[in-house]
Amino acid sequence: MSEILFPTSLYRGRIDVAQGLEQTCLGLAGEDVAGQRWSKKHGYGGYTSYASLNDLTRRASIIAELEQRIARQVAAFARELQFDLGGRKLTLDSLWLNVMEKGAIHAPHIHPHSVLSGTYYVTAPPKSGAIRFEDPRLGLMMAAPARKDNARLANRRFVEVPPKAGTLLIWESWLRHGVEANAARRISISFNYA
Repeated sequence: MSEILFPTSLYRGRIDVAQGLEQTCLGLAGEDVAGQRWSKKHGYGGYTSYASLNDLTRRASIIAELEQRIARQVAAFARELQFDLGGRKLTLDSLWLNVMEKGAIHAPHIHPHSVLSGTYYVTAPPKSGAIRFEDPRLGLMMAAPARKDNARLANRRFVEVPPKAGTLLIWESWLRHGVEANAARRISISFNYA
């Protein structure tokens, strides 16, 4: 009989998209000249407020309300992971807006200096680019054979999760992930908790 050791958890939640959230996101993106410049300079394939706006919850009450709902699910996931926080709570470290245009990708990366990271899909038309998670042990699998195409999720080297409006994904910040090329504009709000 085998046991499962060192699992990697991905939290999936649902928060209905509030009326006006898409328009709020597009309005903020349209006004953020610094973010537009940064995104263009770094070949982002759309827009991100990651390097420009750090006060989205103060700029738009609709985003502040969304963050409160995200925070409840972050706390639930932290309990599920059995974190010993010594009586403290995880707190929002950063929250940013992404408007990814057709053909945009986001190279694989991690979120250092954070505990939990995630993304919430505001809009996600068909073929708008799956998020792809990588087995964190990948670099250590020197002689391991390939896995079957129909292997269980827990046995795969990569897992792709197609975006869907209203879906909330949360993972531990060390989990490497990227976004595949999309064929339609996708709007998401990403975040880190420390």
